[in-house]
Amino acid sequence: MATGTNLGRAAVIAAALFLGAPAIAGEAQLTPAVAGWRPLDPDNTLLIDTTAGGIVVEMRPDLAPQAVARIKLLSREHVYDGLLFHRVIDRFVDQTGNPNNKDGGVSAHPDLEPEFDARIAPAALTPVAHPAGGVLGFIGATPVEASARLGADGKARTWGLYCAGVAGMGRQAAENSANSEIFFMRDPAPRLDHSYTVWGRVVVGLDVVRAIKIGFPPKAPDTMLQVRIMADLPVAERPKIEVRDERSPAFAALLDHLRRTKGADFSPCDIELPTRVH
Repeated sequence: MATGTNLGRAAVIAAALFLGAPAIAGEAQLTPAVAGWRPLDPDNTLLIDTTAGGIVVEMRPDLAPQAVARIKLLSREHVYDGLLFHRVIDRFVDQTGNPNNKDGGVSAHPDLEPEFDARIAPAALTPVAHPAGGVLGFIGATPVEASARLGADGKARTWGLYCAGVAGMGRQAAENSANSEIFFMRDPAPRLDHSYTVWGRVVVGLDVVRAIKIGFPPKAPDTMLQVRIMADLPVAERPKIEVRDERSPAFAALLDHLRRTKGADFSPCDIELPTRVH
């Protein structure tokens, strides 16, 4: 798991950058896939500065292209800046993203169709278990399940798993009512699988997600102060974050340790990819 030092350092760096401060002196430039680590894609990295600290999300347009495009649009329109975490349930979820700061608020844009599953080529998936008829694994940092049967396109029906840190699109009762609301899992909730669009996972700041003040609504709610796409920052001001490469021997060793430790109870939700900041 990422150490408290790394998480805290990442949160400090990210918070400073979100607020427009200069990059911390001495931060090293990263090169791709060095010694089992991979840098985040700036075009698909969401930086959220909150009153509780910094959160970094690796977004997955391969799983939910419409949702990721909407989150990028709303971030660039500054719709998310200043919004409250209006519904926070301990050991479950942090909800935010509604312009009216309560359930049912929407942006000026039309609702989205559900993206509960996607067509993914097997080569894009890092498998960690093979239950009957399926495959459990990761696409980037996001845990997923896929059908073992491939379609005529050579791809498998694949959906995100609601493990701790996974990011989803909120909606009303209708499956096609997702709009601007987003939520972050404090703990696993498999009952949400295949019912809400998964668009990424928190790679830095799960401790912050769990520190957001609880309540519906909270008595003194935390706020998203500023939300940005990493690619929109000048290169020199981007946080330099690496995530454990899911295809590396180091990941395989972590996986083997967890399998032996958890036994029959092993799940992809047991794996939180280590993260480091330089």
